Amino acid sequence: MNDLFIRAACLDWAGIEKDSYLWTIPAIAGVDRVEFDRPVTCFVGENGSGKSTLLEAMAVSAGFNPEGGTKNYAFSTFDSHSELCGSMRLVKGVKKPRWGYFLRAESFYNVATAENEYSRGPGGVPQHLHEKSHGESFLATAQNNFRPGGLYFLDEPEAALSPQRQLTLLREIYTCARAGAQFFMVTHSPILLGLPDAAILSFDEGPLHPIAYEDTDSFQITSLFLSDRKRLLRDLLEP
Repeated sequence: MNDLFIRAACLDWAGIEKDSYLWTIPAIAGVDRVEFDRPVTCFVGENGSGKSTLLEAMAVSAGFNPEGGTKNYAFSTFDSHSELCGSMRLVKGVKKPRWGYFLRAESFYNVATAENEYSRGPGGVPQHLHEKSHGESFLATAQNNFRPGGLYFLDEPEAALSPQRQLTLLREIYTCARAGAQFFMVTHSPILLGLPDAAILSFDEGPLHPIAYEDTDSFQITSLFLSDRKRLLRDLLEP
């Protein structure tokens, strides 16, 4: 039995304007339903393939601020999210998440600024994120908010992290997922994609579809670079 918090995302394309750019994204255009059956689902694909568009719509539909944070974050610095969330319905499981967070690389500075303001209220505990390096504050936010039984949306969490810190994040995700949390993650990291038992959905080459870890570009290109770096660079750089 699927006892996940989110079991599927249903899209009503009748509510999307015919001239919307969403119709030009092959991975999701016309897709009515996306099923989820693992505690961790990764979205992979080339830049502009629609990964973050779908993740953002799911996060907003689940009640999170488009720019990130917890469900209590209600600020807005730039309204850039697509209309997809208005035509999406999440199929939810019986259980409800006890906590959650939307962590996205591109607007993390805004979230860190908002956190500084929110933490000044009664009972607030300032995290001083702007006083840390980008990578340190990014990882600290994950570690402070990842909890068993939570629902999490992560958009390119590797962007600020060294390979070693990516391994730390992988361990955090794995531990929480085993304790009842559910994660949706957009990533290009071959480290994070290697998370055991994660489902991987590819946004390349037509409608989104399952793909094996070893078949992802992140794995194949990284493997090629590490195994035969000199030849690859020679072919790439020499006239």
